[in-house]
Amino acid sequence: MARTYGGVAPEQRRADRRERLLTAGLELFTTTGFRQTKITEVCARAGVSTRNFYEEFTGKEDVLRTLHDRINSLALEHVTAALDKVAEADAVTRIATLLDVFIDTVTVDPRLPRLNYVEAVGVSAELEEQHQVWVDRWATFIETEARRAAEHGAAPDRDYRLTAIALVGAATGLLREWQAHEPPLPVEDVGAELRALMLAAIMRPAKILAIPGNLGGPSGVERSSRAGEQGGARRT
Repeated sequence: MARTYGGVAPEQRRADRRERLLTAGLELFTTTGFRQTKITEVCARAGVSTRNFYEEFTGKEDVLRTLHDRINSLALEHVTAALDKVAEADAVTRIATLLDVFIDTVTVDPRLPRLNYVEAVGVSAELEEQHQVWVDRWATFIETEARRAAEHGAAPDRDYRLTAIALVGAATGLLREWQAHEPPLPVEDVGAELRALMLAAIMRPAKILAIPGNLGGPSGVERSSRAGEQGGARRT
């Protein structure tokens, strides 16, 4: 049986140590910057020895990957948990509510979008791969909601994959802008802008659908099969 110290089991002490390191990493990576932060500084902030650090993480980037994954997982967990609350809601209310839950989760602490969308960008191929995994997960979630809206007649019946990926990019850009300001921009403004973008992209108002070539609207461009024809396309 493992010995306890001060009434605390070894497993709990190790879990507490790991959490202190993650908390220290979040603080230092979003103030000093990931590239500028040294492992010894993370250990000093957490009150943990470097030997204990390497019992939990392979290196500084491992801390960053863990934090990046945790922030996204928490946001997805909260949004998924809200699905039951909007099960009977109309498409607009459903999408707006789920988006508000996402925004509330990732802006509860300005350090979260700073780490996710600034410090964790371009660090390594492995972290970029993890980033892409989360882009795909969020895009799939949005795509599923868009398809549901289409099935209920609130949106055009079409492929929403590219739209979903574009909306993930829009959310990333707005949250990067939000965290860059001191004090941060009003969360309500960021949420309202992203909500308007998402609803417009999914619902495709009639004026947008009327533009030839737009997905969900009339096909207005025919490609010419004659090589060398000026412009390569003609309007119908």
